[in-house]
This record gives sequence, structure tokens and C-alpha cells, in this order.
Amino acid sequence: MTYNDLDNADSRDHVPSGAVGGIAFAGFTLLIIGTFSTVAGLAAILDDDYLVVSRRYAFDLSTVGWGWIHLVLGIGAILVAGGVFTNRAWAGTVAIVIAGLIALDYFFFIPYQPAWSLVVIGLSVWIIWSITQARGKDV
Repeated sequence: MTYNDLDNADSRDHVPSGAVGGIAFAGFTLLIIGTFSTVAGLAAILDDDYLVVSRRYAFDLSTVGWGWIHLVLGIGAILVAGGVFTNRAWAGTVAIVIAGLIALDYFFFIPYQPAWSLVVIGLSVWIIWSITQARGKDV
């Protein structure tokens, strides 16, 4: 193959490296957040004393309730990360929705684990940004 062949190649076959890197980042980060959320969810379901429940919080759920929310979103994030890695057509849209739901979940979870919640919210926003940037480049 020569450079002239590359110039004449269909532009749809070329994927910018930045887009591939963004998708890889989003997939790995979604996998990590999903794994941590699943573990935290299982810990909260199996041990009622895992979280210190504060009083007078408008969104006060039981420890088991928070555990199930984290578990379901964590498993969803792991499954969607698999779709992102295998370049499924639905995976980008579902990853944006799951990352948004995880950010919303951890926003309400700030009184229980403030530092970790802010980290997860920031990573979720970064996942959404990475996927939307890559989707704009016809990946």
C-alpha cells in the first residue's frame, strides 16, 4: 500500500485517534465506576451498617435501598461498557444515559460519601463528554 492509496481511501474508514481514545477512556471508566458501584451496592445490601444514615435528609433511603440503586446502576454500567468496547450501535446512547443516571444517583448520595460522590460525578460527566465528542466525528 502506498501513500497515494491512503489518499484515495474512503474517508469513512479513517477513525481519528482522539475519538478512539475518548471511546476507550469512556469504556474503561464506565467499567471501573460500574464495578465500584456494584461492590458498594452489594456491601450496602449485605451490611446495614455500611453507610451512616443521617437525619433530616430529604432523600433519605435505607441502606438497602441505596445498595439496590448502586447495584442495578453498576451492573448496567458494566454491561454498557462491554457494548462500548465491542462498538455496538446502541452503546453510545445508553452509556450517556447510564452515566447521567450514575451522576444523578451520586449527587443524591453526597451526604453519605461526599468525596467519592464528587469524583464519580466528575468522571460521569467526563464519560458523557468523551462519548459525545467521539460521536460527533462519525465513529
